[in-house]
Amino acid sequence: MNLYPLLPLRDIVVFPGMVVPLFVGRAKSVAALEAAMAGERDIFLLAQLDPGCDDPDRDDLYDTGVIAKVLQLLKLPDGTVRVLVEGTSRARLEALTPETGANGEVLMAQVEIIDAIEAESTEIEAMMRQVVEQFGEYAKLSKKLSPDAAGQLGEITEAGPLADAVAGQIAAKVSDKQALLSENDPLKRLEMVLSFMEGELGVLQVERKIRGRVKRQMEKTQREYYLNEQLKAIQSELGGSDDGEANEIQELQDKIDRLKLPKEARAKAQAELKKLKTMQPMSAEATVIRNYLDVLLGLPWGKRSKLKKDIAAAQSVLDADHYALDKVKDRIVEYLAVQARTNKLKGPILCLVGPPGVGKTSLGKSIAKATGRQFVRQSLGGVRDEAEIRGHRRTYIGSLPGKIVTNLRKAGTSNPLFLLDEIDKLGQDFRGDPASALLEVLDPEQNAKFQDHYLELDVDLSDVMFVCTANSLNLPQPLLDRMEIIRLEGYTEDEKVEIAQRHLVGKQVEAHGLKKGEFELTESGLRDLIRYYTREAGVRTLEREIARLARKSLRQILEGKAKAVTVTPENLADYAGVRKFRHGVSDEENQVGAVTGLAWTEVGGELLTIESVTVPGKGGVRTTGKLGEVMSESVQMAFSFVKARSPAYGIKPSLFARKDLHIHLPEGAVPKDGPSAGIGMVTAMVSTLAGIPVRADVAMTGEVTLRGRVLAIGGLKEKLLAALRGGIKTVLIPEENRKDLAEIPANIREGLDIIPVKHVDEVLALALAAPLEPIEWTEADDLASQPGAAVGGQPASTTAH
Repeated sequence: MNLYPLLPLRDIVVFPGMVVPLFVGRAKSVAALEAAMAGERDIFLLAQLDPGCDDPDRDDLYDTGVIAKVLQLLKLPDGTVRVLVEGTSRARLEALTPETGANGEVLMAQVEIIDAIEAESTEIEAMMRQVVEQFGEYAKLSKKLSPDAAGQLGEITEAGPLADAVAGQIAAKVSDKQALLSENDPLKRLEMVLSFMEGELGVLQVERKIRGRVKRQMEKTQREYYLNEQLKAIQSELGGSDDGEANEIQELQDKIDRLKLPKEARAKAQAELKKLKTMQPMSAEATVIRNYLDVLLGLPWGKRSKLKKDIAAAQSVLDADHYALDKVKDRIVEYLAVQARTNKLKGPILCLVGPPGVGKTSLGKSIAKATGRQFVRQSLGGVRDEAEIRGHRRTYIGSLPGKIVTNLRKAGTSNPLFLLDEIDKLGQDFRGDPASALLEVLDPEQNAKFQDHYLELDVDLSDVMFVCTANSLNLPQPLLDRMEIIRLEGYTEDEKVEIAQRHLVGKQVEAHGLKKGEFELTESGLRDLIRYYTREAGVRTLEREIARLARKSLRQILEGKAKAVTVTPENLADYAGVRKFRHGVSDEENQVGAVTGLAWTEVGGELLTIESVTVPGKGGVRTTGKLGEVMSESVQMAFSFVKARSPAYGIKPSLFARKDLHIHLPEGAVPKDGPSAGIGMVTAMVSTLAGIPVRADVAMTGEVTLRGRVLAIGGLKEKLLAALRGGIKTVLIPEENRKDLAEIPANIREGLDIIPVKHVDEVLALALAAPLEPIEWTEADDLASQPGAAVGGQPASTTAH
């Protein structure tokens, strides 16, 4: 047994051949070192099980340690000792005996030296190479080892020393290193070392990736910071303010605090502003957020116009701006009266429907003026994209809010009058149906929470007064259901004269720079202008014709040819040119097969001539004049009715076997459709077949059935206006339309002889210039009238086929 001073080690295991510096501070350890130096002998190094134990005994120490030479010893001023030791061989602890030395108590260890095993084989050689190669990879990744550490291992030719050299340099737990020290078989030690290195290599590779990622992120952050600082310096040199962005954000914050935003809108604005603060001011996303906040904070949150509640004043404003239209103005004043009492918008949306030029858009302006609301107009003609109403989502480049939100922002108040002009001209394509998007806007039960795709917030439209205009009711049924239709029919001649004298003439005189007394249009001259130069339901063409008179007059005045111009019926042609239309057809002669019908169009009523002739044939009917499907069916039905009733009208049924009827409606390029020309078709056919002329001063409208009943039609006022314009004296209308005469202006009723009829027989009695004479006709007469007939009904000849 060999006896050596014991030096317990904390957190370190020393291997044979390993030179390591140690710092010794415990009294027993220092005494052991001094005893070793005094006796010129080696020292026994043994690792502790628990590094925190200050006075270890046998149970606190491992069994296997290493005998080491003390190469150098240095006492430091603080009482600790720095010692350089070199491991020589393995040894196993047998017993501990305390001894008293010159410098205090020393633990002496009885140890058994373990002889190193020498082994040589192909397997050990291969394992040694693999360990050296693996250690090279490990040395590259480890920061604690020098780059040439792997090269030094290549000089070791024995397996045991190689395993010890690697074990001394790799990072491993004390227990793992102690296991390596306790293992005396070189091959097993190499396997253990290789296993520990493989585990450590995986950890080192992950650490290397993390370090690289952190380094790149730091480099990117530093680069961005550097560039931003450069940008600020450049802006400062160019005269820009460094605190411009901070000022803008502060302005936005002040605006958010100042506005009466709803809870949801305030939360959204604060969240967007918070995002804006963290962004680079020149980034694209910051621009999007800035634009969004501008729109959001630009809306009239809580701002309202003070509404006028004086109903009499509203009536006077409407009367001053528009002549006639009494029914329309009454409905509007009723609407305003309810609002004045309840302080809320009640009832459906108003929709003004009528031909062009009758004052629908200007009525909207007058309503706004009468109620004290801001006026906003949005034309819907040609709009095909649903996003025009609801806006685009902010995910799209160049996204914008919809027209509703945009115009609300433009109005500056939350209760304007919003005129949706030409709502019947809405389109539809692959981008959506804007008419369907309007359903939410125009529903008083839903529009308190209107959602715009751009804002993504509820916008309250319940205080907005919506008024729509349209030329026809060609609209989706759900949209029609949300609106109250107010019809504006065309003006009578007297109404046009009043409108021109009150508004149009003065407006054009001012627009053309004419002075007072330089231009005058007499009432008779104005009537002739209306009769012979315009044919319309509204007054737009009339205004253009008055503008033409004003221009010609101004030219004469400037050329010195006249000081003042008065336009009368005598000199009207000199200023307005040749007459465009003829007024009145009562002076024309009665004609066979020519009937004056009445038609409704989007621009007002029109006179519709129906012509009929017979040609040789086999009892067919032919139509021309670009007739629609309904009107073509109406012709067939009328023809069947006339054939069925022909004897009662003095027409021989045999006539249909050798004659064809040709029905034509002039102005062949203009499409025509509808059933209301039914009685006109029957009259034209009977007139042609019976040879009796139709009265030229009679016009008619009405749908006819196969039994001869006359059914109701629409657009009565426009049709009667057309008859009045055309100089017609008598108009035949269906009996079912008698109730509508109450709404027809008195001057129309007085200017026409309006006769309601129930049956076609009444129509024929009033329209034909001579009475019909019924004939007696039997089946025998039918047979006798057929070609090739003989006595007794037998054919004169037969042909075999």
